[in-house]
Amino acid sequence: MTPGSNIPLSAARVTVDVAAPVRLDVSGLLLTADGKVRSDDDFIFYNQPSGQGVTYRSGGGTAPDAIVVDTAAVPPGIEKIVVTASPDAAGQTFQGIEPTATIRNADDNSVLATFTPPQLGTETALVIVEVYLRNGAWKARAVGQGYANGLAGIATDFGVSVEEPAAPAQPVAPPQPQAATPPPPPAAAPTMPAAPPAAPAAPPAPAPGAGKINLDKGRVSLQKNQTVSLVKGGRPVLSQVKMGLGWEPAYRGKDIDLDASVIAYGPQRNHIDSCYFGKLQIVNGAIKHSGDNLTGEGGGDDEVITVDLGRLPQEVSGLVFTVNSFSGQKFTEVAKAYCRLIDAASGEELVRFDLTSAEPQTGVMMAKLIRQYSGEWEMTAMGEFVKSRTVRGMVKPAAKAL
Repeated sequence: MTPGSNIPLSAARVTVDVAAPVRLDVSGLLLTADGKVRSDDDFIFYNQPSGQGVTYRSGGGTAPDAIVVDTAAVPPGIEKIVVTASPDAAGQTFQGIEPTATIRNADDNSVLATFTPPQLGTETALVIVEVYLRNGAWKARAVGQGYANGLAGIATDFGVSVEEPAAPAQPVAPPQPQAATPPPPPAAAPTMPAAPPAAPAAPPAPAPGAGKINLDKGRVSLQKNQTVSLVKGGRPVLSQVKMGLGWEPAYRGKDIDLDASVIAYGPQRNHIDSCYFGKLQIVNGAIKHSGDNLTGEGGGDDEVITVDLGRLPQEVSGLVFTVNSFSGQKFTEVAKAYCRLIDAASGEELVRFDLTSAEPQTGVMMAKLIRQYSGEWEMTAMGEFVKSRTVRGMVKPAAKAL
């Protein structure tokens, strides 16, 4: 497709995914005839993934994020759904980046059309495609309108309230400019981050799982469900890491035998292999296990798993680190369980997650490493308990948690 061109939609349910050499944040807005959202509920993005007939789908770092439109479920009064994209990195422009939107039949994944906006430069956000209703039929149009003030500028232009005052929208060479003044924010409406979603302003005391950070400020201590990108200054900082896992008996004098493992998955959450005390190397030695610790006594890491990220085959896109109690002791009998990510070359601790709660279960998923679509890795603290005494019983729950 070329800018301004359109196609009739041959499917009632369509997916619009947007791919680029870097990771993008993709969102969708449901618009009325006046080109505005009805409320902030009509802004669909990673933090508000479901709306009326429109949903956000994460690619999990191994595929592009997407907006799915079910035209049969779009409510009356909504005449257009615009799909937007912005670089994940704060302040990054589309200079040198060629994003491609692919419109697919959501039921069989067949390609209906593709569109790559030409001649991008200082834009930090794009309205890339719109799905619209015309004379009772749904169509898709290639747009490619750029904004110099990011996703917040687009949101403001279409009437979404933001947490911080945003500058008026600044369209860059718009084929179909939208001129509008945003209404006052509703009293109880959900708000959208003013910065690109990947770098939200952190509150003074972040709630568990709030926000995603990188290593620019040094060692990171994660809370449950928080994610850290293993980059510093915009670049990956290491290729070989060690995941150290440690614990102590909750009751003095009572040994506890736990087993640390890592499960490797492919892009479709398919199980590739598991590394544990009974299989100390997998994927041609790119992942190695230090061996079994039978007691948990003593300071320091009880078991260590070394991962050579640079040697991992492309088929490995996700790693889940688990701990199990083969002897049947519950995690309520364990104290000070933690995992920490270490730079294998320097020995520097980069990321730490301390398990602050326990459940009477025999397995726990501690953390996951996910290869992003742009190539870098992200670590997320999990702390999710499972009824399983062996790594074999963790394969399916861990796949679901990716």
